[in-house]
Amino acid sequence: MPVEKSELSRFELGKYYVANLFLTGVIGAMRLLPYERRIAAMGTIVRWLAPVVGFRTRVRRNLKLACPDLPDAEVKRICNAVPDNAGRAIMEHFSADGFVERQSKAKLSGAGVEAFDKAVAEGRPVMMITAHFGHYMAARVALQVRSGQPIGCLYRRMANPYFNDMYVKAFYEIGSPMFEQGRRGMVEMVRSLKSGGIIAIVSDLHAHGGEELTFFGKPAVTSVLNAELAIKYKAVLIPCYAVRQPNGIDFEVILHDPVPHTDPKTMTQFINDDLEVIVRQHMGQWFWIHRRWKAWRGLGVQPKDMP
Repeated sequence: MPVEKSELSRFELGKYYVANLFLTGVIGAMRLLPYERRIAAMGTIVRWLAPVVGFRTRVRRNLKLACPDLPDAEVKRICNAVPDNAGRAIMEHFSADGFVERQSKAKLSGAGVEAFDKAVAEGRPVMMITAHFGHYMAARVALQVRSGQPIGCLYRRMANPYFNDMYVKAFYEIGSPMFEQGRRGMVEMVRSLKSGGIIAIVSDLHAHGGEELTFFGKPAVTSVLNAELAIKYKAVLIPCYAVRQPNGIDFEVILHDPVPHTDPKTMTQFINDDLEVIVRQHMGQWFWIHRRWKAWRGLGVQPKDMP
């Protein structure tokens, strides 16, 4: 869990400080390149590093669990595509000028576009439910332009307190408000919903305290809080995905039909299933590095059952 600097030992502070110097140096050097070249270059760097830091091993294990029948050639392709997409997304996060300019013109499609426009026109609260897929911030940029309104975003603080400052600053360069995960951030996010605001939330992480639902047919502990908030504040809940295009730079933002308001578990399972559909269409764009099927208090996939 991320903590304040005052809670860390001198050794931990020193370790994080050195890591921050390295990361800011790499990012700073990449920013000297033209936008398209820096995005592609960071994708290549992370793809090269993937075997060293264990990314490929994690991707292979998750794929073996979720899609055991995939051909070896497809597994190999995904193992290369996932870190490449992750590297590109990292550099896009720290390239707000070029990223905002480019993605403000992103193509919008899908049945949910009409529902989004209608909700905005009526002043209803909107929750854009997305995932670590493609690069969700591209959807935020494009929808801010379309709606003419700011879109709030929930984020999780980085463990490295030095790098976190740069990380959060980059978020604000793409748009505000931002809500830090925690009690205060939740209060601010609820206040935005009450006032008819638009917020964007990623929903594809393992969640302590969540319900055991399924993802790719396997038990996955998932938070139902988003559905609970949508029901309570009568928010339109729209699945939204930014699909990276073949050139590796541009995105198509796809909005699906709103999630029907029923009960939190049913709605959240609907969201999981909806995400699975688009991941299967673009397997290399979801962050298979996540420990999505992690066990928690007897729920989820147990360690003995992981490949």
